[in-house]
Amino acid sequence: MTNRLRIFDTTLRDGLQSPGIHPVTLEGRVAIGLKLAEMGVDIIEAGFAIGGKLDYDTIATLAQKGLDATVCSLARTKRDDIEAAGNALKAARSGRIHTFISTSPLHMEHKLRLAPDAVLQAAIDGVKLARSLSDDVQFSLEDYTRTEREFSYKVIEAVINAGATTINLPDTVGYSTPDDYAELIAGVVNNVPNIDKAVISTHCHNDLGLAVANSLAGAQAGARQIECSINGIGERAGNAAMEEIVMAMRVRRDRMKLETGVRTEYFMAASELVQDLTGMAVQRNKAIVGANAFAHESGIHQHGVGKNRETYEIMTPESVGQKKSAITLGVTSGRDGLRRKMEELGYTLQKEQIDKLYPLFMDEAAKGRVTDAKLKELAAKL
Repeated sequence: MTNRLRIFDTTLRDGLQSPGIHPVTLEGRVAIGLKLAEMGVDIIEAGFAIGGKLDYDTIATLAQKGLDATVCSLARTKRDDIEAAGNALKAARSGRIHTFISTSPLHMEHKLRLAPDAVLQAAIDGVKLARSLSDDVQFSLEDYTRTEREFSYKVIEAVINAGATTINLPDTVGYSTPDDYAELIAGVVNNVPNIDKAVISTHCHNDLGLAVANSLAGAQAGARQIECSINGIGERAGNAAMEEIVMAMRVRRDRMKLETGVRTEYFMAASELVQDLTGMAVQRNKAIVGANAFAHESGIHQHGVGKNRETYEIMTPESVGQKKSAITLGVTSGRDGLRRKMEELGYTLQKEQIDKLYPLFMDEAAKGRVTDAKLKELAAKL
């Protein structure tokens, strides 16, 4: 089995379904798509072609750009959906139709109101139609983690025979734990006789905060595509965050032995672009791209990083497009951190000057955040 993992980005589809985000124009959506392609993302799910003119135009516009990345459109297993996706993708250098239907008892009974045999036939028919329009067809079993195992194996085998080249096994409601999800992937590997003819994909939601962990567990169990989004945006609590997945594999290559084609130094720029266009800011302590990801305030940490960055940093800020490690000051900071911060502000202070400045700084820190202007004011008193 190859150790090359495909990255399927759904920022422009699932990500833009995030509750409360700002509307993103066609120009903004295309800008995100071009950034994803520049980063080396393998598949860009650009929208849901039948969902409206803006989605359709986003897919069609990106399809016309001649990108190395595959441009993908989502479609239900309905003829109109699939034909709209095919039309939007006509100009693509590499296009993919991603069709899906719910397969869990809960969804089949209450959402679809269809018997399992009818769902199976709809899946087969949808994939056959999609395959007549594209050589690259992905099929998803929506709510897979609550689908009955034997039924899922039957559906997967049938849609691969019908022409599906990628099989996506979504944790649609973020219900799984890593061991659960790995077992589900392994079950497909071991029980679907023609699974070698398709790539298995993950699509994990973050309702329990486990989307990244579940995605990585799925990859270790045999999945070779991971669906994710920039900053982890998406429905409800969001999707698996691309930057966390890729950097986890890069930093812990000793454990995962998986590779992607993503250029990680673009992560910060992509994160900021998505934040600016959607109005959905990431929290300061967000892994990889948060403002605090490479910031140190504790005196012990500041001292260690000053001696050797690897004492408290497992990757460099430059590797993900952050400018540099930051020294921030607060009540837990020590003299070494204060000295380094003053050097950033242009002051070269001797030990006795730092010893005089430190208690003045601590008095101010006890009242709240100490600004650069306040530090300069305190230094003037030395």
